[in-house]
Amino acid sequence: MNRRNSFVMIALLALVAGAAALVYAQHDEAVPQHPEQAGSSETLKPDQAVSELPAARAEVTETAAVPGQAPKVLYDFNALPDPVKRMLKQIAAAAESGDIEAMRPVFESNELKPMVATAYVDDPIAFWKKASADGSGRDVLAVMLNVMSTGFVRVGQGKDAIYVWPYFAEIDLATLTPAQEVELYRIVPPSLALPMKRSGKYSYYRLGISPTGVWQYFIQ
Repeated sequence: MNRRNSFVMIALLALVAGAAALVYAQHDEAVPQHPEQAGSSETLKPDQAVSELPAARAEVTETAAVPGQAPKVLYDFNALPDPVKRMLKQIAAAAESGDIEAMRPVFESNELKPMVATAYVDDPIAFWKKASADGSGRDVLAVMLNVMSTGFVRVGQGKDAIYVWPYFAEIDLATLTPAQEVELYRIVPPSLALPMKRSGKYSYYRLGISPTGVWQYFIQ
């Protein structure tokens, strides 16, 4: 199972690196990449956890939105604080298993249950099963993985800071570049994405984790 979990995170990192190249090519900006994300053939050991990746760079993890300006979109998962990376690994491993009950230990390791609706929900897993297309919640797990494969932003300051996936939740969708529109379609069905672009507001699933690794929400 450890080998399988490591594969999930390697795949997520590869998706992130690919998306970054597409988006930033439109802006002539260079996206920082670590050697293992830039075509290295080296394979991670099965027991190598996300928390063992290179330490975060302070100038990236401390980047937050300037009042009145959109937050900076980030793609480097290695730049996340270790507690955030550990929580992402737990969520990804549970989602990749295909069994939504695997999320229960993730909830138990959290300081609190993540918000899954605007009203209080006692059992997030039962809520996701009911909201899913097949009653098993597997489509919800797929959305989690897709959302975590996109760029992210850090919003807020100090104890109110939070890392948010996808970055679309914090920017004006009316200003998307063609490459960013493609990235949006990767996680949002066109029937939902088009009205969002017209309104400028993202209204699909979003995931938030505090810098201390507390999973705050996965909500529409």
